[in-house]
Amino acid sequence: MNPSMTKKLLLTLLAWGIALIVFFPIFWMVLTGFKTEGEAVATPPSLFFEPTLAGYHTVMARADYLKFALNSIVISFGSTLLALLVAIPSAYSMAFLPTKRTRGTLLWMLSTKMLPPVGVLMPVYLLFRDMGLLDSQLGLTIVYMLMNLPIVVWMLYTFFKDIPKDILEAGRMDGAGTLQEVLYLLLPLTLPGIASTGLLSVILSWNEAFWSLNLTTSDAAPLTAFIASFSSPEGLFWAKLSAASTLAIAPILIFGWMTQKQMVRGLTFGAVK
Repeated sequence: MNPSMTKKLLLTLLAWGIALIVFFPIFWMVLTGFKTEGEAVATPPSLFFEPTLAGYHTVMARADYLKFALNSIVISFGSTLLALLVAIPSAYSMAFLPTKRTRGTLLWMLSTKMLPPVGVLMPVYLLFRDMGLLDSQLGLTIVYMLMNLPIVVWMLYTFFKDIPKDILEAGRMDGAGTLQEVLYLLLPLTLPGIASTGLLSVILSWNEAFWSLNLTTSDAAPLTAFIASFSSPEGLFWAKLSAASTLAIAPILIFGWMTQKQMVRGLTFGAVK
């Protein structure tokens, strides 16, 4: 075997090994959801058992899964739409109309991601209480939008920077205004990047737990709160908790699998000239 083939084989095996390590916790969680509580905590754990849907029946009987799922869908996609509406003009101005403060603004926006959410929990909670936004889809949508906005702006900024300015200048020479320039030139050219940015924002919003647990109780609680509701003072019931977790991640896993080509295409957008 020549060296190049050996290197390719080793890299393939390494990639599969990393993928299996990453996927194994998800596989084990799904497996545990089909066990009884006794089998779920048995030592040593067994791969061979008689599957049961008792955990799923208990979970569905105890909580309104569809309500939590609908909240997650509305909040995740709503926050992503709002973030894109704010980030596209922001990234456009920074990419094509930069000033001496642009770089500092971008770094400041990114630095806000380093702030622990618990550090601003109290003022956000008091503001939401006074504005009547506690336990509301609108409140959580705004929080998630602000949470993901720095990442969305940064990603769109890098995608926009890869677009040759000559294309936009040609549009201006043909009489296109700023709005027409963005709608008919910039957005079609960067559509893969915008799609991947939106998909990433949806995934981040779907998985967010801190704000959903602290700003909602029942009406607007998403699936992260649905999972947390199966952690009780009596202890963790692993089979039921695994079943609830599987139900919570199933929609976003299916969504991610269906859109993986768009995600990869967008994340590699502009990487090869």
